[in-house]
Amino acid sequence: MSGLVHQPDEGAAAEQTVASGGEPGTRSPEPGSGILRVFGRQMKLFRLRAGLERVDMGARTGYSPATIAAYGQGRRVPPPKFIDLADELLDAGGVLKEMKEEVARAQYPAFFRDAARLEAEAVELHAYDTHLVKGLLQTEAYARAVFRMWRPYLDEEVIEQRLAARMARQEIFTRRPAPHLTFVLEEAVLHKRIGGDQIWRGQLEQILSIGHQRNVEIQVMPLNQAEHAGLAGPFTLMETKDGRRIAYTEVQSDSRLHTERDRVRGLEATYGTIRAQALTPHESLSLVQKFLGGR
Repeated sequence: MSGLVHQPDEGAAAEQTVASGGEPGTRSPEPGSGILRVFGRQMKLFRLRAGLERVDMGARTGYSPATIAAYGQGRRVPPPKFIDLADELLDAGGVLKEMKEEVARAQYPAFFRDAARLEAEAVELHAYDTHLVKGLLQTEAYARAVFRMWRPYLDEEVIEQRLAARMARQEIFTRRPAPHLTFVLEEAVLHKRIGGDQIWRGQLEQILSIGHQRNVEIQVMPLNQAEHAGLAGPFTLMETKDGRRIAYTEVQSDSRLHTERDRVRGLEATYGTIRAQALTPHESLSLVQKFLGGR
């Protein structure tokens, strides 16, 4: 891999695409392009060969004809369960199942896809965030509120697609063997009642729940910290199972994936200092509990 990958064009090779653990930008995931169109065409050919109308296929798979049409036209991302059902129903011989991984990647914005793959392979992940709760820590309600606030507006279908993708990423917390995960949040993030009081409280409760997992450490950088090594902005560090160490940065959706060792080492040193300056994990969870009123 090269030392630095800048935000690529949609058509760039997979190893050159970049992804974000933060918020997607104004770029559309373009669900009607690429692998989804290929999957849709293949599914239609197998469906016609089997002599099934959309309504018949829908009845036998539990999906509406409109949904079958959307999958066939590449306008929506079919879930893995549907792909398995379709492959067996249409006697596709594994052709549709073979595309399942690439189809799943298409649910993310283009610049998010490779980071999602790297994240899924990570044996360690360390993230510093400054503006909102990290995507991996978000509740469904909090994430939906964030997507609804995005400008320019995202279509409801795109919101639901990205929401499902974000929730699926949280399987990292139940993966075995368990990866080592650490997060540092600015205290200001905890003050932001995104989505309203109920959603905000639910999000703080989720932080507490995840923070008590043995392989997870969550820390808060207090507002009154006089020395602060993280003023250059948020970033994520990952180490994959094959030993690759990668840093990811994003500012206003200008996404960069760093693999050059000196650059990654520098951010690792910065993260170590940030953790030393932040509250301890115990102190941090106590602060979150204080926000919730000590209950």
